[in-house]
Amino acid sequence: GEDFYVVMCPMRLLPNLFAFDEEEVPPEVRAQRVLNKARLPEIARYLVNNPDEYIISAITASVDASVQFQPLSETAGHEAVGTLSIPMGATLLINDGQHRRAAIEMAIRDEPRLRDDAVPVLLFIDRGLARSQQMFADLNQHSIRPSDSLSTLYDQRDPSSELARLVALSVEGFVGMTEMEKTSISNRSTKLFTLSGIKSANRTLLKKSRNQEISAKERAFAVDYWNNVFQLIPDWMRAKRREVSTSELRQNFIHAHGVALSALGLVGHQLVNENPEGWAERLCGISIVDWSRSNTELWEGRALVLGKINKSTNNVGLTANVIKKAIGLELSEADETLEELLANG
Repeated sequence: GEDFYVVMCPMRLLPNLFAFDEEEVPPEVRAQRVLNKARLPEIARYLVNNPDEYIISAITASVDASVQFQPLSETAGHEAVGTLSIPMGATLLINDGQHRRAAIEMAIRDEPRLRDDAVPVLLFIDRGLARSQQMFADLNQHSIRPSDSLSTLYDQRDPSSELARLVALSVEGFVGMTEMEKTSISNRSTKLFTLSGIKSANRTLLKKSRNQEISAKERAFAVDYWNNVFQLIPDWMRAKRREVSTSELRQNFIHAHGVALSALGLVGHQLVNENPEGWAERLCGISIVDWSRSNTELWEGRALVLGKINKSTNNVGLTANVIKKAIGLELSEADETLEELLANG
């Protein structure tokens, strides 16, 4: 039953017009979360790198003064469009979008032509702290971040997402066996891998970070590498042919989990660097690895922690060490340090 307004605000005016609660203010008298400055560079970089096609959602704010709205016309269909007059002394407090506002301020410094772009602002009349806090709660309680797999599936900018889709749709072992939307696999699922897991393994294989370019040669190698790995893990082939359920593999084998996929990527990076021509032949040693989870003497502390799969960086490295030994790769100084940590408990 209350009026609200949608206004288009030039980006250059956002820092001066819209305030947000400073972090030294106690939470109980704030209407926003504390600004997480670590989030700002990534948002700003997105705006700077995509000045002609970025998408940014509306900022929600409250104004603590009476406003005057003058319709453009009284005729039907035009009475809701007009000019909103706000007193100069009014405070416009952001209820949702403080990180966007701060990132826009940062982006303008690097890309001045963003200054005149407009961002939509959903503006409410401030009804006091309790109302502002409730607005924040209402705006955020149902927000759900899309899964990493779904983001990978739809992301057309990140080269590693593009590579993940290529690998998932062209490597025989991944085709039809990859969960494209979720980052975890249920026991009833017939999938064995996740798209996000494949992306992570590819980044490890090629030593690439987000948005880093990937050459055609690197893409071809990634497809070739995973096709070779697939041939050396018979259980993956059995799952592909529906001779064994994927849930059974996950229950009984390390290779049916993301920690093994990332470890294989880590191994592949070292292998191709040391053997740019003969890596495929040396890879054959993978076939002698005992992937059984029941072999706790081998896997506990590596891929398993107290019997449960763990995919921390150290666990991936320790799992990779098993594979490296199987195919005759030397352990690096960092690998040896991990082994010492494991031995010392």
